[in-house]
Amino acid sequence: MYGEKVPSADDRPTIKVAAVSWPGVELEPVATPPTGDPGKPPRSRRARLLLAGGITAAVLAGGIGVGAYAYAGDVPRGTTVLGTELGGRSRAEAARALRTELERRADALNAPITVTVGDKKVELKPADVGLTVDVDATVAAAAAADAHAVSRLVGSRAVEPVVTVDADRLAAALRKAAGDQGREMTMPTIIWTGTTPKPVYPKPALTVDTTAATTAVTSAWLAARPVTVPLVEQWPATTRDEVDRLVTELARPAVAAPVTLTTDGGSVTIPPAAIARSLRFPTDEAGKINPRVDVKRLRAALGGKLATLEVEPRDAGLTISGGKPKVVPSRAGRQVDAAALGPALLAVLPKPTDRAVTAELKPAAPELTEAKLAELGIKERVSTFTTRFTGGLSSPRSQNIVQAAKDVDGTIVKPGETFSLNAHTGERGYDQGYQDAPTIVNGKLVPGVGGGVSQFTTTLFNASYYAGLEDVEHKPHSFYFSRYPAVIESTIYWPQLDFKFRNNTPHGVLIDTSYTGSSITVSIWSTKIYDSVKTEYGPRRNVTQPKTVYLKPGPDCISAAGGVGFAQDAFRVIKKDGKVVKREKFSWRYDAEPRFICAPEPGA
Repeated sequence: MYGEKVPSADDRPTIKVAAVSWPGVELEPVATPPTGDPGKPPRSRRARLLLAGGITAAVLAGGIGVGAYAYAGDVPRGTTVLGTELGGRSRAEAARALRTELERRADALNAPITVTVGDKKVELKPADVGLTVDVDATVAAAAAADAHAVSRLVGSRAVEPVVTVDADRLAAALRKAAGDQGREMTMPTIIWTGTTPKPVYPKPALTVDTTAATTAVTSAWLAARPVTVPLVEQWPATTRDEVDRLVTELARPAVAAPVTLTTDGGSVTIPPAAIARSLRFPTDEAGKINPRVDVKRLRAALGGKLATLEVEPRDAGLTISGGKPKVVPSRAGRQVDAAALGPALLAVLPKPTDRAVTAELKPAAPELTEAKLAELGIKERVSTFTTRFTGGLSSPRSQNIVQAAKDVDGTIVKPGETFSLNAHTGERGYDQGYQDAPTIVNGKLVPGVGGGVSQFTTTLFNASYYAGLEDVEHKPHSFYFSRYPAVIESTIYWPQLDFKFRNNTPHGVLIDTSYTGSSITVSIWSTKIYDSVKTEYGPRRNVTQPKTVYLKPGPDCISAAGGVGFAQDAFRVIKKDGKVVKREKFSWRYDAEPRFICAPEPGA
């Protein structure tokens, strides 16, 4: 056009034009014009030149018109999500379009998903497990779709929506669906009977592979496909062979001879019995054993031996006097440096000789002072629970109940802390004052050290339950015992079964225990924050009758009258300011307890 500056050769775009097929039009090769009249090509050839020239012009114009069209919007043209065209739109426009499509599909997206877990089929509501399409993340993925200029003009691409799920809620729902098909993992450890180490070998959990299940559920949701989730074995990280190696290389050598502990205040001998009480083999969440020396337990095992060398600090505490909490003052001390002693002692325990360690005495301040104790707000009794036992205080079972009560009495649980009964009492063995009494093993009563502690566990569980504290871990008995409230009760077994609660209040919690010749009582002291905590029961269902089992007579045979099995629900109803603020469901299925008879089967 007149008046325009012709671009220099360097400014002109270089474009390669390949052979092109246009729908409905076939472009023939351009013939060489006749040599006699080069300026007047035939009409058909001229038409072809004009058509080719038009295409060339269009390609040349691509940097301006076609390019602008192809690259309009944040999302490449031709991009769809769930069949909805998002291409050529800004991110905000694409998000609005996708949300509109999701609203249109609301009924389908909210429909339950059929999930088969092992042999059980259940329906999961998407909202219950947090299944949703992350619109912003999906639009970002669509905007990042790889598409060059020609693909943006004539190509297309479907982008999968980004689906999110609440993994914890989904895992809990799948475990609930698995029900009694699954089993808990047996964590490996080494326990002590006196100075004899006994291995506890790992056993796998039969459970849901939550990672694979999460992928399967999120993939199947939008397609409305049923999902199959198999139960898989999950093994602890420490193997049976590794447990045996720890017994051979650490546990047995550890108690083969005493260890000499030398400080700047003198020396003491640590006997094998004290080593056994303090050498622990805890596992982490993956089931890996991490041996350690518990210096607190070592100090208790040595008793007065360290008294001449150190002064133990004493935390401020509380006792109940005249129906009110009374402060027991704290006291500073001077103690062996526990942080250094534990690893140093662990290093020499495998050695047959040179079994000596040195330790420094350092000032030791109490963890809980009177000022800090006052801030905890422990001022009134918020719950109490009592269970009854027979046999008087002289029976081994009663002695075990009382010993556990003494171990726990006066414990203060700070806000946010989790109380573990196993961690607090440690192993309940002969050396700790526990005796043989009936306990349930593999579905029948047999003598076992610490039998009866489950009654204290149930009493403590109910006291924490009626205080409104958070239940972290408990397991009811296999059989129902009328001395306990149905469902709201708990057994315990070292080290596999524990009872734990979390102090989910802003105030401290004091555990106060007391006993008579026929009862055990646990009270929780704190600051009352709820009007009431009560239990509402559902009806018993699926009642089963006991069978009769004849056992070989002998000193280890314990007869039982038997009892029915049943399933039942219990609801913890918590009220505050006159309103129900929490309603929690607890469910359990009791097996029918066989009628055990210590006699040969008639006719056998």
